[in-house]
Amino acid sequence: MVRRRPGEIRDAIRDYLEGQRADASVSDIRLSVAARLGDVAASSVRSYLRLNAGDAFVRTSYGRYGLRSGVSRREVGEALGVYSASVVRQGRAELWEGDCLAWLENRPERSVHAVVTDPPYGLLEYTPEQQAKLRDRSGGVWRIPPSFDGHERSPVPRFTVLKGKDLAELERFFHVWALRLYPVLVPGANVLIASNPLLSCLVSGAVARAGFERRGEIVRLVMTMRGGDRPKNAHEEFPDVSVMPRSMWEPWLLFRKPLEGRVQDNLRTWGTGGLRRISPEQPFGDVIQSRPTSPRERRLAPHPSLKPQAFLRQIVRAALPQGNGIVLDPFAGSGSTLAAAEAIGYQSIGVEQDPHYFRMAGAAIPQLASFQIERSNQLSLRYSR
Repeated sequence: MVRRRPGEIRDAIRDYLEGQRADASVSDIRLSVAARLGDVAASSVRSYLRLNAGDAFVRTSYGRYGLRSGVSRREVGEALGVYSASVVRQGRAELWEGDCLAWLENRPERSVHAVVTDPPYGLLEYTPEQQAKLRDRSGGVWRIPPSFDGHERSPVPRFTVLKGKDLAELERFFHVWALRLYPVLVPGANVLIASNPLLSCLVSGAVARAGFERRGEIVRLVMTMRGGDRPKNAHEEFPDVSVMPRSMWEPWLLFRKPLEGRVQDNLRTWGTGGLRRISPEQPFGDVIQSRPTSPRERRLAPHPSLKPQAFLRQIVRAALPQGNGIVLDPFAGSGSTLAAAEAIGYQSIGVEQDPHYFRMAGAAIPQLASFQIERSNQLSLRYSR
């Protein structure tokens, strides 16, 4: 199966029409694209032309299109919502700067084989205002935990402050995101989404309504700084009361795009449909012992939601049952998922909207990919590439 970068067909159409300096038939456009890129379905060319008519291309008559006058390559990309001034490639990893919804809308159908992502749970915490407060360590939605044993703890978002409208917007966002994601994935593709015990029900329902099959949860057993606090400003009055339980696990929702035929049929055609075993004797399990991300990793990628490579490499490896295909992280953050894929030997693509984190990820991916996991942190990380 031919893998194409986002916008490759679009750029080939634009270059041909620019060289023609006139309109052309869909048939001629397809032949020119095929001569440049290899075999391309006529339906793909027609889809690009129809979807983008008015923004980049002009329908001059029945079955004929031309380039909108005076439009540059950059302007075409901006009009389609996928232009990125920055694309970073590190080994087998490709990182795009931009909005993932626009990127997904223009990505060719059936071109991604798995998704492993840690999205913004509450959306609010990643607004420019809240990110500025986080970087100034002034709080806002972000809780700055107290130092413990001489170590400064990483900030955590306070999801309990979300209002009804915030929760409704969260659910709507993930439903739209899942609808955009669905056609981009091959049949049988796994989708792993990091969540939170308070919000996972909303995310799960939104994704399921888009047509994905719920396949369970991966439980990351890890002690966090969430919960366990006594009543605020009344801790002495109620010393034996915790408002919420101390969180000791993190849910990763597991979904799958419906198969074409049986599992074995899907595996033969698309290489997807199941999870890669740890070894011939040991299946991949749904509970993984973990630890908070180490200070050494945080120095490489100081992102507030950074997950440890010891954990990420396990779930990224499991996402492609035969070890072949593309792993996508549409909320790339510091690039840790792409780094895990690179460490294992998988091809990956990430999309990150925040310029600060995009730059961070570009530098961090090769460093995290080569990060040596300490023996004490490897836990169940027992597999070969």
